[in-house]
Order: sequence, then structure tokens, then C-alpha cells
Amino acid sequence: MALRKILTDAEPALHKTCKPVENFDRKLHILLNDMRDTLIESGGVGLAAPQVGILRRVVLVDTGEEILELINPSLVETDGEQTGAEGCLSVPGKYGLVTRPFYAKVRAQDRDGNWYEAEGEELIARCFCHELDHLDGIIYTEIMERYLTDEELAFDE
Repeated sequence: MALRKILTDAEPALHKTCKPVENFDRKLHILLNDMRDTLIESGGVGLAAPQVGILRRVVLVDTGEEILELINPSLVETDGEQTGAEGCLSVPGKYGLVTRPFYAKVRAQDRDGNWYEAEGEELIARCFCHELDHLDGIIYTEIMERYLTDEELAFDE
């Protein structure tokens, strides 16, 4: 396993649409393992493959109970609305006010190519939407209402 460099929002790779994963092989498993180590080391909640320079539809989400590996994910259901602070490992030290669904369900493949569904509310729903946006070349700063000030962030804690 290895740590991968997390690209910042100035990198062109973060603004491109990712290709689907077709081969569920050793190379994919190495990427998933490296992304897991990188996510854990970073202290983040989610990580998308383009954030480590790989333009494939691969996302990891830490639910607090497990780290989900979402390959070729798509949103299949959303409900409600939440507006709150959102940050990104590729935009270090900055947070924006972003509106996302309160609930989200995704359909994805696991590392062996088997299809499954995962769902979540609040932070997990936000994370699903945020990370899937990365796969389409969208960074939260492109859809946020505005940046949050340090004072606003301190108030939210």
C-alpha cells in the first residue's frame, strides 16, 4: 500500500470527466488500497480517483463504520435538502456554503464488479454527492453559494 498525492483544484485532471472502470483486476485493487490509505491519512470523509490523478469512476466514502468502495457509482435516489459547510481535500483550508440533498442512495460496483446500493443521510449524503461530482469534473467551489469565513466556521463547531 502507498499514499498517493492529493491534487489541488488548480490541476487540470480535477476538471475532467472520468471514464468508467472496465477491468476489475489487480491494478484496480492496488488503486483502491492506496486510496484507502490516503483517505485515512488525510482525515477526510471521501476521496475520488481524479483527486489522486486517476481519471476513472472510483470513489471511497468513510461512513464512520466502514469505508465504502464505489466503482462506477451513480445517484439513484435523493430526497430533501440541506445547506451547510463543505470542504475538500483538493481545496485545503477553505470551506463553502453548499446545498445538497439530505438523503442520497447510490448504485455502484464493488472491487470484484458486483453491483450493490448504499444510502445515507446528512454528511454521508453530502459526501456521496460531493465525490460523484468529482467524477464529472465538478468541484464544490463551482456550485457553492459563497466561501465561509473563519468566524462562521468557529460558530458551527
